[in-house]
Amino acid sequence: MSSSWGDIPAWAYEAAQALMQSLKVVDPVTYAHCCRVGEMARKLARDAGLNEYEQKVAEFSGLFHDIGKIGVPQSIIAKPGKLDEAEHLMMQNHPVMSEQIVEPLAKHDFFAALLPGIRGHHERMDGAGYPDKILGEDIPMVARIILVVDTYDAMSQTRAYRKGLPDDVVYAELKRCSGTQFDPRLVQVFLQAHEGWKKQTNDLETFERIIKKTA
Repeated sequence: MSSSWGDIPAWAYEAAQALMQSLKVVDPVTYAHCCRVGEMARKLARDAGLNEYEQKVAEFSGLFHDIGKIGVPQSIIAKPGKLDEAEHLMMQNHPVMSEQIVEPLAKHDFFAALLPGIRGHHERMDGAGYPDKILGEDIPMVARIILVVDTYDAMSQTRAYRKGLPDDVVYAELKRCSGTQFDPRLVQVFLQAHEGWKKQTNDLETFERIIKKTA
C-alpha cells in the first residue's frame, strides 16, 4: 500500500496480526480495547485533517498502544482496588514496553513512524504525563490523538474496578481536562464528531479488519 505521503508494507497486516494474537491470548480485554482505539484514532486523525498516510499511522499506533501490557501481570491489570506504588510504576511502564515490542519492525519507515505515538500516548499537555514529561505541542500529534480516544474508551467501558460511564459524563471529563491533559482542538473535534461515529457499525469484527490481510 502506498500514497504520495508514504508507504505501508504489504506485510504490515501480517505483522499486526501476529503481535495482536499474542495479546489476545493473554489479555482479551486489552486486545479488544486496542482494536477500538485503533479504529477511533484513525477517525479522529481523519476528522482533524490528517492525510491518509497519517491516518493509517494513527490507526496502527492506536492498535499497538497498549500491547506492552502483555508484560504486566493480570493481577495488576484486572485489580479491582487501587494500585499500590510498585504496581502503579509497573503499569506506567507499559508505553515503553509497547514501543519495545514494535521497535524490531522499525527498520521500515512506516513502523518507525508508529513509535512516537505509542511511546507518548500518556503524555499530557501540561507536561505531567509519562514516560518523558513532554509539554504541549512537543507531544507527537498521534500521541495526542490516541490519548483522547484511549481515555474515552477506558472510561466508557466496564472494567474490574468500575462500571463504564455514560457518554455525557465522559464528554464532561474530556472538556474539564482540555488544555491540561488533552489537546483542546482534538477534544473539540472528537466531541463534534463522535455522535456521528456511533451511527456507524462499531463491533469487534469491524475493529479487527485492520489486522486481516483483506483490509
